Amino acid sequence: MSKKLKKHLVRIIIAFAIFLVCEIVSHLIILPGVWDRIFKAALFAVPYLLAGYDVLLKALRNIIKGHVFDENFLMTVATIGAYGVGDFGEAAAVMLFYQIGEWFQKYAVNRSRNSITELMDIMPEYANIEKDGQLIQVDPYEVAVGDIIVVQPGEKIPLDGIVTEGETYVDTAALTGESVPRKLSAGDEALSGCINQNGVIRIKVSSLFDNSTVAKILELVENASTRKAEYEQFITRFAKYYTPIVCFAAIAVALIPPLFLGNFGMWFHRALIFLVVSCPCALVISIPLSFFSGIGGASKAGILVKGSNYLELLGKADTIVFDKTGTLTKGVFKVVDIEPDGISKDELLLLAAYGEYYSNHPIAVSIKREYSGSIDISRLSNYKEISGMGISVLLDGKEILIGNIKLINTNNIKVSGEASKEAGTVLHISEAGLYRGRITIADEIKDGVHNAIADIKACGMSKLVMLTGDRADVANKVANELGITKVYSELMPGDKVDRVEELLADKKTDSSLIFVGDGINDAPVLMRADVGIAMGAMGQDAAIEAADIVLIDDNPQKIATAYKIARKTVRIVKQNIIFAISVKVIVMILGALGLAGMWAAVFADVGVAFLAIINATRVLKQ
Repeated sequence: MSKKLKKHLVRIIIAFAIFLVCEIVSHLIILPGVWDRIFKAALFAVPYLLAGYDVLLKALRNIIKGHVFDENFLMTVATIGAYGVGDFGEAAAVMLFYQIGEWFQKYAVNRSRNSITELMDIMPEYANIEKDGQLIQVDPYEVAVGDIIVVQPGEKIPLDGIVTEGETYVDTAALTGESVPRKLSAGDEALSGCINQNGVIRIKVSSLFDNSTVAKILELVENASTRKAEYEQFITRFAKYYTPIVCFAAIAVALIPPLFLGNFGMWFHRALIFLVVSCPCALVISIPLSFFSGIGGASKAGILVKGSNYLELLGKADTIVFDKTGTLTKGVFKVVDIEPDGISKDELLLLAAYGEYYSNHPIAVSIKREYSGSIDISRLSNYKEISGMGISVLLDGKEILIGNIKLINTNNIKVSGEASKEAGTVLHISEAGLYRGRITIADEIKDGVHNAIADIKACGMSKLVMLTGDRADVANKVANELGITKVYSELMPGDKVDRVEELLADKKTDSSLIFVGDGINDAPVLMRADVGIAMGAMGQDAAIEAADIVLIDDNPQKIATAYKIARKTVRIVKQNIIFAISVKVIVMILGALGLAGMWAAVFADVGVAFLAIINATRVLKQ
């Protein structure tokens, strides 16, 4: 608990103790005539001012600034009015219980903020640079790309880089929410924010601190509150008009009935009750707090949500669209079939390995891994990548084409033989205009994807779709294995956006569409969907920039976790809105009719706010 909260609590306890003493004294000492009223007014002024001096000052400052209608103004008018009609004890009690409610609000906000603060602990305080055989601590901002930093056991890795020396295990929980240690050795990528557990490692820095993983994560979390959900915007607009309306309604209750029924004092008292009840604290505090708690709860699980608007949209989703490669499958390909035409398998593999030499695509990597021979790059020239189709390169002056069937057909090359029976990505290869055969590459479904899809379905998601550039048989095999019913295959990069546009046009007006991709090749689709979720985005700029929600690690089951958090958040927001408005309206009507006293008004204000806030903080518990 912060010092400010402790001081506030101490003040409330002292004021409450004095209030109890005043109640006892007011019943024991009764003075004659007007002196009794003066004595009790002075007596209860002590707990009243001790509990509410800051409320009175805020109301005065806001009136001077022109911001009249807020909860401070309502409480000031109501309690001073209660003093005016001689309800000194009630005035002090209302102010005291209002402050108790305010304390619980601040405590709840502070508790939610702590989940964000825990994430902020990943901020490194220093980096170790070796100079003249000694380790010198410097500010991470001062370290340049290419510098070698030393990370000792128990220290945070301050910047992203590649391990050049040493071996250790690192705790990635601050980034991923998972406590399983990750092994690092020479050649591995080290990410800032992880904690080195046992060995000493040296890291060659690959990016400045401003561009590091930890800096990007902190920036995302800090900016999350700037993007407000529709419910939050509604409450802001609601409070803007609601507070002046209830103030004028209270004036009407105080002035109009006495014109016809008399007894101004009674109706004035009812108007004060009306004012106390009308405070919109429960809504103004609990709704933003619900979303703030949702974002905090998600961050603890290694899920970064860029704003409460995305959390709200995620909670309303009924359609989820997956990219295949790198999202549902590992993107680690292997050769499963080689079918030469007029040449040997080794010769076909040689043509493919030479053709793919300059490519870093996972398919190219699998071909080069399968080929065991050496490559003489002097034999290669005129390398070109043909978007959506494949590769063209000259080998010893002869044109080699490697790619999908569209590439072969476009170049009017005759294909012979039957297609491979193996399900996978088929690379067709030609040499100097002659078809030389095909190689089939297969991908594997990621660990945990089966459970992730089952969890998503169990959450009630009605429509699961997969998009891929792969052949229909490959796509259908993956979809059937996972239980995805709708598949769009053999798509060019631009086609994915078109398919998402069609799905967006078909969805219900009050629902939303999620797209889940690896965040690098899928940036346009991530941005076009209602909610873009980037998987396996640890340290990837494109994912963090394009996506609305970022899963720090590569765990597909966190999609369902994020969805559950979002739905729980939206459900609690709706509960708080219905509960708070219903209770307030009922008690305001009862108060105006004289059927509810000041204590009922206190419950309708402080009690409702307290219950709504407690309800809001449930989002933190997953």
